[in-house]
Amino acid sequence: MPDQGSTQVNAATANALAAMQETRRQRIRLAIRAAGMLPVLLLLCGGFHYFSDGRFFTAQNLGIVVQQAAVNTVLAAGMTFVILTGGIDLSVGSILAASAMAGLIISKFPDLGALWLPASVLTGAAFGILNGGLIALLRLPPFIVTLGSLTAVRGVARLLGADTTVFNASIPYAFIGNGSLTLVPGVLSIPWLWVIALLVILVSWLVLRRTVLGVHIYAVGGNESAARLAGIKVWAVLIFVYGVSGLLAGLGGAMQAARLYAANGLQLGQSYELDAITAVILGGTSFVGGIGSIWGTLVGALIIAVLSNGLILTGVSDVWQYVIKGLVIIGAVALDRYRLQGSART
Repeated sequence: MPDQGSTQVNAATANALAAMQETRRQRIRLAIRAAGMLPVLLLLCGGFHYFSDGRFFTAQNLGIVVQQAAVNTVLAAGMTFVILTGGIDLSVGSILAASAMAGLIISKFPDLGALWLPASVLTGAAFGILNGGLIALLRLPPFIVTLGSLTAVRGVARLLGADTTVFNASIPYAFIGNGSLTLVPGVLSIPWLWVIALLVILVSWLVLRRTVLGVHIYAVGGNESAARLAGIKVWAVLIFVYGVSGLLAGLGGAMQAARLYAANGLQLGQSYELDAITAVILGGTSFVGGIGSIWGTLVGALIIAVLSNGLILTGVSDVWQYVIKGLVIIGAVALDRYRLQGSART
């Protein structure tokens, strides 16, 4: 018969090994979650550089990529706030267009021209707060409210410009759209569009991870009923997140207006909401709310920009670009479902 002491030792050893293996698995899972979609971004960059005969990693092309990513990064940051609460905002593209139109119209008045930038941002914030009020106070579904806003605000954008394109070649602060911040003279500079986008990401991170309000946003997304029972003013949180989404859409409109010196209520911002949602989901934020990271959103926005730029560099036709982007959206939703199932298992 085996000695009782040795049996206990063997059992203790087996338990210790099992605990070590579980700890190792947890560390691997944490590392994978921390890395997120960053490896995918790096693989895309490397692949497009190879298939474009070395044209991707050039200073000029990388500048184009970050400029293309800037506006979507700002929109996706606002969308992150909304999706963290379990909501959705389909109206950001239309709000961007209306805000750009409002700002450009203000910029054409000699005495008010300098106010065009805050006018754009405040226009976006007003539409966002209106969406939030309808959702939070009237308990209307976010999908329906923002779907209606997508169409209604697009109509407002067209009305503001009498269904024409508004131009202003001498718009104040145009440097934010086309200028660069020089870090090392003659060597290194960063487009102002990207500086703004990074500042938005940083401020969003501070709000979400370093404030009580951020804790409340995650709590509402995790379990709205429990958050309400815990004394959190759910209605105020919802108005805030939709207000932030609208405000950042307004900022995106100002960025586009400064970049193009023009805005068109019909065309500007079309389908921007899809790119923003895709960036958020690719970045690890769950559609059901309560789970997500603003830094992941930044990586997701860069993936969208790299994908768009790389497909052009490699000569993929415009038709196939739409097909591929559509598949990416489906893949992002499938990835979200897989992450949710993985969380349930662990």
